[in-house]
Amino acid sequence: MTTEKNNTQFITTTALMTALICILGPMSIPIGPVPISLQNLAIYITIYVLGTKRGTIAYVIYLILGLCGLPVLAGYSGGVGKIVGPTGGYLIGFIPMALCMGILIKKHYKNVILSIVIMEASTWIAYLLGTAWLAFSTHTSFGTAFSLGVAPFIILDLIKMVISAIAGPVLRDRLRTFTALETA
Repeated sequence: MTTEKNNTQFITTTALMTALICILGPMSIPIGPVPISLQNLAIYITIYVLGTKRGTIAYVIYLILGLCGLPVLAGYSGGVGKIVGPTGGYLIGFIPMALCMGILIKKHYKNVILSIVIMEASTWIAYLLGTAWLAFSTHTSFGTAFSLGVAPFIILDLIKMVISAIAGPVLRDRLRTFTALETA
């Protein structure tokens, strides 16, 4: 019975965090080829709450839903065209970002400053992959793609990291109080 209860809790919390990404992910402000969105905020919080493996799975489920055409990606869009479009590299880059962040933050999640440093370093994985794809897909230089796809977002993303570093541990601890979730 305990295993069934744990499996149900795991599935339910993973589904809830996937739903959170589906709710926050499409909210965006178009400012060029890469919009301001809340996808990474949702991913940061999901990794805090679920840990590396299940947090990454929640994001991958979200991405699959978007690729299937559900309007859960930035700007309430969806479809395979998003992966081959200018923002596809960022969407794919969030996967190794989530893995890296989860692995590194696992033991330090209550240290706000170190958590922000870990999130910042992990986000550069998505920045670099996304910028490379943006440059390729728009036939521009890496520098131009960086100025369009990363530079306008650095401060906003830092704010999202601070919010996540403060709220994430609280949500993680509260949820773990009510469930038997693992820390990884």
